[in-house]
Amino acid sequence: MDASWEDFGWERLGHGTGRRRLPVWDATALLVAGPDGALLCDTGSSLREGVELRTQAEALLGRRVTHIALSHPHFDHVLGTAAFAGARVYGSEGTAKLLRRGADELYADAVAQGLPEADAAGSLDVLVAPDHEVRGELVVDLGGGREAVLVNMGAAHSGHDLAVLVPGSPALVFCGDLVEESGEPQAGPDARPACWPAALDRLLELGGDDALYVPGHGAVVDAAFVRAQREALAGRFGVS
Repeated sequence: MDASWEDFGWERLGHGTGRRRLPVWDATALLVAGPDGALLCDTGSSLREGVELRTQAEALLGRRVTHIALSHPHFDHVLGTAAFAGARVYGSEGTAKLLRRGADELYADAVAQGLPEADAAGSLDVLVAPDHEVRGELVVDLGGGREAVLVNMGAAHSGHDLAVLVPGSPALVFCGDLVEESGEPQAGPDARPACWPAALDRLLELGGDDALYVPGHGAVVDAAFVRAQREALAGRFGVS
């Protein structure tokens, strides 16, 4: 299984785990596979990207993605979800309601950021909101001892941030846009800047010093990078 990751343009991070940096916005999708299930973290910026991710994941694993975790409700991370029919979809508490009522805002944001109108409209027509909401922590069992821990991070980069811890040696922490490597962390109108540094403290508690931290955009980073970004955000927003 693992030998083919790079052939599909994915970066292998460990046995049964890898991620894809998607074009245009450099958003990351993380795939975690166990013998009984497969979890995809984030689904891309459009239904077209979601179909590409599904096709690649099925070719890599020889089976379907069974679980989806959405890190936050921004278009470049959620609009491909409809490609994964039958998968259980998870998001932080409040994400489902926001996606159901905020389709117009998602469309406007996607088009303003450069997604073609037809792709935006087609993706929103089949928009899938989480059917499982995470209030604290939730363990997804993928079989064979492979687990993923979904953690509601509250409001920070967005109003509804979710992180994913994949225990192992090393552990992986999927950060969503709580951490960005390829550019300055973006704080839009739904951000809660006063809570952001504390959210990064929580990420570091989850993963520890030896974990690999997978940002929503950019290269995989270490704990030192997350600490430095935490201090930069604290200074930028005037919080401790």
